[in-house]
Amino acid sequence: MAKKSKTVKGAGTSTIAANKKAHHDYFIEERMEAGLVLQGWEAKSLRAGKVQLVDSYVFIKDGEAWISNMLITPLQTASTHITPEPTRIRKLLLHRNEIDKLIGAVERKGYTLIALSLYWKKGRAKVEIGLAKGKQKQDKRATEKERDWKREKERILKNR
Repeated sequence: MAKKSKTVKGAGTSTIAANKKAHHDYFIEERMEAGLVLQGWEAKSLRAGKVQLVDSYVFIKDGEAWISNMLITPLQTASTHITPEPTRIRKLLLHRNEIDKLIGAVERKGYTLIALSLYWKKGRAKVEIGLAKGKQKQDKRATEKERDWKREKERILKNR
C-alpha cells in the first residue's frame, strides 16, 4: 500500500512542502490560495517531493503575480532535450480582484507576500501565499516566550 501524506485543508488535499520559517519571521495577516504554472518535469519533481519554499517570495509585476526562489530540484530521469532551471520565476494564477487587493496591501501598507505551503488539490498544484508583516527581534522573543508558557501550562495541568 502507498504511504498516505498529511492533509492540509479538506478532503483531497495533501501537503508537498511547508515554509515553517515563515511563522517565525513574519506575522501572517491573511492567507490566499493560488494556482501554479508548471512545466512537465516540475510536476514530476513535485510528486517526488523535491521542492523547497524556505527563501521563496511572491511579487507582483505588470498586474500578474509571480513566485521567485522556489527551488524545484529536477529528477535524474528528466528529459534530455530540456535544460531544467530549478529556481526559475513561476507564474501564480489569481483572480483580478485578489491581485488588486494584494497590490493595495503591498504598496500602501508595506506588507510582504510569502509562500507558506505547497499542496495538491484535486490533482493540481496550489500555493498558499500569506500577506505578512515582518517581525522584529523583540517580537520573536515575545512569541517564543508565549509558546514556552503555553507548553509549561499544559505540563502543569497534565500533572495535576
